[in-house]
Amino acid sequence: MKFELEPDNRGASDDTLLDDLRGVARKLGEGCVTRKEYDEHGRWSADTLSDRFGLWETAIERAGLTISPLYHKRTTDDELFENLEHVWEVLGRQPKTHHFAKPLSRYSVFTYMRRFGSFRKALEAFVASFDNRETDHSKTMKETTVDTLLVASPKRHRTSRTISWRMRFLVMRRDDFKCRICGTSPALKPGTVLAVDHVVPWADGGETLTENLQTLCERCNGGKSDLPMNSD
Repeated sequence: MKFELEPDNRGASDDTLLDDLRGVARKLGEGCVTRKEYDEHGRWSADTLSDRFGLWETAIERAGLTISPLYHKRTTDDELFENLEHVWEVLGRQPKTHHFAKPLSRYSVFTYMRRFGSFRKALEAFVASFDNRETDHSKTMKETTVDTLLVASPKRHRTSRTISWRMRFLVMRRDDFKCRICGTSPALKPGTVLAVDHVVPWADGGETLTENLQTLCERCNGGKSDLPMNSD
């Protein structure tokens, strides 16, 4: 088997890369080029163009070509992590390889193994994704009671109202993936949908911090409305 090194692209301009992509399209007589086709006929590789322009479809659009109907956008790590979080939530514990099948999981365990090298490494990458960004606010503001989560004016929030999926997972794991009011969980009652909600309502100045968030089932969350309550 003959192996050939890909030419060094560091000195190649964006226009040079795009011209090569257009050349492959002309050679094939098509208005679109797949990653596989470019790997076979291009001077560089599809990964090279993806790295240079951010996404393969961005390179295609910059070259004035159309996206192939055979092209499937690459699943991001975040999408894989969100799916893992969902499986973990439903089970109420760390999932195992056999849990990654439809309808519970959108992706098979082999998707994780191909992306990260092994299922164990996928779990390690998932855990590592929970960096200090989600807990920095808690460290700096040092809240210990519900009262200290209130700010002087409801309009002067120091955190975003949006609860990221990472913070959502951390709160649910802290609450054992159970509703803080009635105790129900997807693991005990299949079909249960959990939500993470502010203890002190956002409209009343409550911040988006783990200390001011709680896990509720759909029923209890609907009954809670925007009334502040102690979930203990």
